[in-house]
Amino acid sequence: MTGNTPHPAPEPHRTQHPSTPSLGSEIAAERRELAALFADLRAEQWDAPTLCAGWQVREVAAHMSMGFRYSLPRIALELIKAGGNLHRMADRLARADAAALSPDEIVAALADNAENPWKPPGGRTAGLGHDVVHGLDITVALGLDRRVPEDRLRILLDAINPRGVRFFGVDLTGVELRADDLDWSYGSGTPLTGTGQDLLLVAFGRRLPPGRLHGEPRERFVAG
Repeated sequence: MTGNTPHPAPEPHRTQHPSTPSLGSEIAAERRELAALFADLRAEQWDAPTLCAGWQVREVAAHMSMGFRYSLPRIALELIKAGGNLHRMADRLARADAAALSPDEIVAALADNAENPWKPPGGRTAGLGHDVVHGLDITVALGLDRRVPEDRLRILLDAINPRGVRFFGVDLTGVELRADDLDWSYGSGTPLTGTGQDLLLVAFGRRLPPGRLHGEPRERFVAG
């Protein structure tokens, strides 16, 4: 897979207000909603390509539950086998799991672990990003009109930083990401506009289908 798995930089400190949902509840809700959506996919959709280059829907969905199904010692062993390359390890395991598990088993692994405390490097915000971005990898590629709830989206947009952008190999030199559906922007330069969730995908190194981004720099971030 050429697209990186979503492990943003460590989460910033946030003041938790009584009315603000916790990160744990947002993660659980995202997993449940995605599991319900995946359960309704047609057989041919499971074999469709995603925004993760080289991965079909079944590989992305299987990868989303990897942290629940593998122990830390197993992950460490698999990482050694991959020569310490996280993305090579994730690619091999996703392909093996997608071949071994049925769609129903993949959906169950996500739904049954909605409240699992697993988190990737970077903490709970990274855990939310892992689920949200991979969910968008699938829904955007399939042309499904799913909107990530704004509370979840803002957590991830507010966590975008230069370190994370570099991690995903994104060149935003001279570009300002500017959402056209909420009050948010990042960077400076020529505006690249789109929905907040589409700009999140840009920051996570995804190339989007034509027509979703606007502004002079858009061709740099659109799939060929």
